[in-house]
Amino acid sequence: MSMLSAGVARTCLTPFAGVELTGWGYYIERRWQTVADDLRATALVVDDGSRQTVLVTLDLMVIDATFTERTRQRIATATGINPEAILLTCSHSHNAPAAGGLLGVGECDPFYEDWASRQAATAAILAWQNRQPARLSSARGELSGHSFNRTRPNGVVDTTVTTLKVETIEGRPLAFVVNFGAHPTLTTDWRPFAVSRDLPGEVCDLIERAIPGTMAMYVQGACGDVNFLREYIRPERHHEPARLLAAVALESQAEVEPMRSPHVGCSRETVLLPTRRWTREEIDRDRDEAERRLVSNDVTHWRETIGRSMTNRPDDMVERHGGDERKAVRAMCRFNLEWTGRMLVDVETRPETLATEVQAIKLGDLTIVANSSEFFSPFALDVRHRAGVSELMIACYANGRIGYLPDAHDIDARSYAGFQSPKYCNQFPFTADSGPTMCDAMIRAVGECQYQPAT
Repeated sequence: MSMLSAGVARTCLTPFAGVELTGWGYYIERRWQTVADDLRATALVVDDGSRQTVLVTLDLMVIDATFTERTRQRIATATGINPEAILLTCSHSHNAPAAGGLLGVGECDPFYEDWASRQAATAAILAWQNRQPARLSSARGELSGHSFNRTRPNGVVDTTVTTLKVETIEGRPLAFVVNFGAHPTLTTDWRPFAVSRDLPGEVCDLIERAIPGTMAMYVQGACGDVNFLREYIRPERHHEPARLLAAVALESQAEVEPMRSPHVGCSRETVLLPTRRWTREEIDRDRDEAERRLVSNDVTHWRETIGRSMTNRPDDMVERHGGDERKAVRAMCRFNLEWTGRMLVDVETRPETLATEVQAIKLGDLTIVANSSEFFSPFALDVRHRAGVSELMIACYANGRIGYLPDAHDIDARSYAGFQSPKYCNQFPFTADSGPTMCDAMIRAVGECQYQPAT
């Protein structure tokens, strides 16, 4: 058997002046003003002599399928690695740009998107060139009591912390990968115009200080319904969750032996998720209310109508528009005119399914299974329960963007995740069958990459 080799490299993704940050409110034009910490693309290549896999972690809010395809092709052209073995995943920082448009919550810059793709590909190509004999170890820990399910009282959360450590065969550190799921929005409210990696970056910095010479990577897990406790969202306390998470990650690897025979594998599937067509009544209601309010400048009872599902916290939307209630309402009305205009183009002819990618890569005892959604915790726990592997990372915001994938609770409630998210993604709403269909596809992908004969 050929010896395992691995390489790691990093490039900068900090946007140039004029690029908007994504995911804090409608039409705020949130062009960054300061850089709290630089954004990064970090790549890990693992090669068992027969197959290669690439993991690229990106300090971006989201990426779309076009960005993914473009970046994979650049990597494949330079290295010969199968594009299906290249996994791109975002930290989902709300103090970062997006590379794939979400209507109304931050304009994408085409030049920045292409540059970010080139930077991500460069990191992977450099990691490929940096390969050297290596060993892997994976481990699992728990971080409980510091995050919560924001969609329902006493809702479940995925508390699993999964780690991968990569070293040279002499024991010199190369990479350390951490996987956990909770929204990285600890600094957004109090420094909204600052570029930052937020918690994922701070976790990586802490690990790199603890293990000099390593490059730390953060894989965002199932956090569609999960936030860190709100008490941490303040300047004097925002460091605490990162310190706790880094401590769990480092402790999990303290006594772990390297994997004995770490084979590499990958699998990929395009799954058709069921959706339901928007009704003309739903479209007309949003459009009529928007037109009426814009003409009359009416802001009465907007929290019970236009604001009910458009934002999780309506009063925050007013604050983000400088305390101007009329400005906030007009921004939401503008959004409703734009989403309904896009949807009316093909609402009657578009298929009632959404094609999206599911991918799994195997690194010895560890498997990473990825999808493009803001995945909900009950689904993550279901995948963990059924996967049948010793160590599992769930990578979300990966290889594309399809918005929130809520469970039946939020679909029935017509919540922000269930009712608003598909609007800014220009999609039909998901159904109660969408999440289980995704889970089944993820289980298949995990199974298919477990044993693949040498090529």
